[in-house]
Amino acid sequence: MEEGQAASEKSVRESQHVCAGEQEYVQERKKIVLESLTSLGINCTEDSVPHIALLGSGGGQRAAVGLVGSLYQMEKDGLLDSVLYLGGVSGSTWSIAFLYSDPEWSVGMDRTTSRLTESEVELAEVLSWFGEREKEEDLSLSDIWGVVTSAGIMKQMDLRHLSEDTRRNATNPYPIYCAIERNCYKEGPTEGKWFEMSPHEAGFTELGLFVEASLLGSKFEGGRLVEKIPEMDMVQLQGVLGCALADEELLREIIPPHLNVPAHLHSAGGQYLRIYITIYKLMALIRSNVKNPRALSDLDKLQELLIETNRIHQSEFEGFELKSSEEKRNLLQQWTIKQLALMETWSLGLEEGNFKTHITFVIKKVLPLIVQWEWGTTRNFLSNYDNSSAPLCLTSRDTLNLMDAGLLINMPYPSFLGERRDIDLMIALEYSAGDMFETLTLARDYAAELKKPFPEIDEKVLEEKEWPKDLYVFEGKEKAPTIVYLPLFNRNNCKDADEVRERMEEFSTFQLPYNPAKATLLLETAKENMKRNKETLLKEISKAAQRRQDRQQ
Repeated sequence: MEEGQAASEKSVRESQHVCAGEQEYVQERKKIVLESLTSLGINCTEDSVPHIALLGSGGGQRAAVGLVGSLYQMEKDGLLDSVLYLGGVSGSTWSIAFLYSDPEWSVGMDRTTSRLTESEVELAEVLSWFGEREKEEDLSLSDIWGVVTSAGIMKQMDLRHLSEDTRRNATNPYPIYCAIERNCYKEGPTEGKWFEMSPHEAGFTELGLFVEASLLGSKFEGGRLVEKIPEMDMVQLQGVLGCALADEELLREIIPPHLNVPAHLHSAGGQYLRIYITIYKLMALIRSNVKNPRALSDLDKLQELLIETNRIHQSEFEGFELKSSEEKRNLLQQWTIKQLALMETWSLGLEEGNFKTHITFVIKKVLPLIVQWEWGTTRNFLSNYDNSSAPLCLTSRDTLNLMDAGLLINMPYPSFLGERRDIDLMIALEYSAGDMFETLTLARDYAAELKKPFPEIDEKVLEEKEWPKDLYVFEGKEKAPTIVYLPLFNRNNCKDADEVRERMEEFSTFQLPYNPAKATLLLETAKENMKRNKETLLKEISKAAQRRQDRQQ
């Protein structure tokens, strides 16, 4: 009874200000920032310490590795301790989660980079985690993707909880992880889309509706806690934050070339393509953790079978566009059944042992999730919540579906705009694919819609999107923050636009995990970008300090 009474006292926090826990951390962090600025020859007081946020974009492993390299160089150049906040979306959140598993990562970046390139995770450890996770009722494909991320890319299975970081001292910048809510993303207002998580709380940035981070996933009714559920671990969290594959439009863009699927099938063959691509990703993860030659040969055989089955289907593509909706649906359903049956038949022929046990687990537990195609499912703390600012697309559901924020804006600008965190300087590390300035213009439009200050962007700069410079400064005026913008591939490390495209293809967002040599090359590229621009960064940090001091007077 006492536990139930204690639970009912917990409720949704309504505020446009950061919580007390974050305020306390930031105040402690400012003491470190002040020492750093003093050592850099920048004069200010604790009251006028500038609010500097370092932002990492999405971009899969390219972003995850690139962010580690950038932070490494900032630490070596004495600039990292000037940063108050560290925010990320998608791939950058993977490395932020990875970094904060070490309580003192920002003073030991050599150790951090070696962990990224030298560590490995055993398949047995992955499946042991799955064995525990499957007992929970909200298992989804985000959990599968979390394992692919944690084990395959970040080389660790981090079982800590985000809320545990509240017990840390202010050695590191305060971390902000960003996501979006799928239902509002599809059909709701802009204010209901952006979702952020910190060690202290999680919630909707623009709505000002939050719960303690340890309670995200617990059961709420009308804004009151009714049942406390164990907090998701960092493996699950990474799956939620980086699950761009949850968006079927994006999924169609990364169909493996050897599948050779006609364009007109993309819109109709959702389930069939989802199953094929997800199996492909899972088999790649298993392959990277298997050393047995017989098992590797069996995986080769599976890929050959999948490709051959698809070739057989090619003959049935003829006239596909002319078929009725029901005929298309029936045909694709038949193909899906054949895929699943092929996997099961293949697994029966495997040699008895651990490998077969692992594969059987994947077929029985993971494939059904692929068929259902449910991502980022967590209990909704706004279920039946009576608040005029909360849209119906949130309050009418028992669950939230959190997913990759990069689908909206591939940089965590929304969490750092406006008065809430009152940022003076944003250092935006751009690892995105495609239009190099898209995150910037999307953020500008987002800010304009919500009437938040944003620096002016010279339209002529946008013409350099295919072959950008290595650094741009968009100076803030009045209440708008200054943005220092650093593209990963640029005129200093690529001779022309064609080489930028080649490098982006080489380090494409959706591919198998990098080998150590490839990861090291990307680390060095990111380090060199930061090293080359040290003086400009120092100048902008100094200007931010002066600006904050002027505002305080």
